[in-house]
Amino acid sequence: MSITFEDARDLILEQVRPLGTERVSLLDAHGQVLAEEIRAPWDMPPWDNSAMDGFAVRSADCRKPVTLAISGYIPAGGRPEPKVDPGCAVKIMTGAPIPPGCDAIVPFESTEEEGDRVSIQGEVAPRDHIRFRGEDVAAGTMVMTPGTLLRPAEINMLASFGKGFVAVYRRPRVAILSTGDELVEIGEIPGPGQIVNSNSLALAAAVREAGAEPVLLGIARDTAESLREKLAEGLQADALITSAGVSAGDLDMVRQILEELGVQRLFWKVKIKPGSPTAFGTREGRPVFSLPGNPVATMITFEEFVRPALLKMLGHRRVIKPLVPATLREPLKKKPGRAQFLRVHVVREKQGLVASSSGDQNTGIVRTMVDANGIAILPVEAESYEAGDEVLVHLIPGLDYV
Repeated sequence: MSITFEDARDLILEQVRPLGTERVSLLDAHGQVLAEEIRAPWDMPPWDNSAMDGFAVRSADCRKPVTLAISGYIPAGGRPEPKVDPGCAVKIMTGAPIPPGCDAIVPFESTEEEGDRVSIQGEVAPRDHIRFRGEDVAAGTMVMTPGTLLRPAEINMLASFGKGFVAVYRRPRVAILSTGDELVEIGEIPGPGQIVNSNSLALAAAVREAGAEPVLLGIARDTAESLREKLAEGLQADALITSAGVSAGDLDMVRQILEELGVQRLFWKVKIKPGSPTAFGTREGRPVFSLPGNPVATMITFEEFVRPALLKMLGHRRVIKPLVPATLREPLKKKPGRAQFLRVHVVREKQGLVASSSGDQNTGIVRTMVDANGIAILPVEAESYEAGDEVLVHLIPGLDYV
């Protein structure tokens, strides 16, 4: 019996957990999810320092136009000068420590330097152009918690605090298997009735984009022996994805052999279009996704079911893409009873996001997926939409909306 899209996704997410942790170098940590708390071991910045190239001054000396004696120079990485006397200024570079006695920086462009003296015309306020100790982060502050995605900004902060290695959630190894006698691998010329195994590479790219590690198992033929051998190999990974072999056809033996290998099936068939013959089960805590063989249905069911599960296994806090409202440019119809995933092209206009069909919605038309930058989710009960009606859309990251 079919279940709803929401129930299927909830059931999948109830079954998966983050994997174990590992310590990796900071360079290798980019794109992974932090598995430990990070507290600042020291203040950042660790001392009061100049935010500009210029002159360190006493603001009390600069309440009117003034000429000051240049009494020193502090480069970035230099040590503070002795206390600066009234009537004096110190040339200073960005990042250099503020010398004792000074409470402001005057940028070079606001001064006139002549010999060993500098003239300042504008009024200078205390604290001008100074970055104060602990202004960014105070020592002991919690700066990151488990579940933080390590982007370049996080890598920067970790490096600033001298963290060469961090604990992250381990990347899942995801086995990928396509099934069917009609498939040939890339490099082989398809004969009559044959097609190239594109699904395996598309799924591998999607797995890698999600942050996991794909393991390609090749093609299983439509025999019990071939399927059993390949599926048993795939069940050694952290997760297994199969493509094709789970519909009602006479040769669709994947479900049966998975059960023989100890996979507990939790659902088969979902009230969605495309992708209805999607199945999910587990063995010893490992998720097993059986996706339809049609390329478009494979990609869409991966996005809606597999990607959230992999993100949870990777330790992400938010695993479901947000839905954003978009206005339909043209009317459309659908049959009630199943949620429909409509491939759309979204543009940003003055009134907000506007969506139009990216082309023929037949599940064999891959070009429509290529031309889409969003997936509109039309609910089960919906039958028709007029131009100007609002739909909810998953935007595809990395693509333009202008």
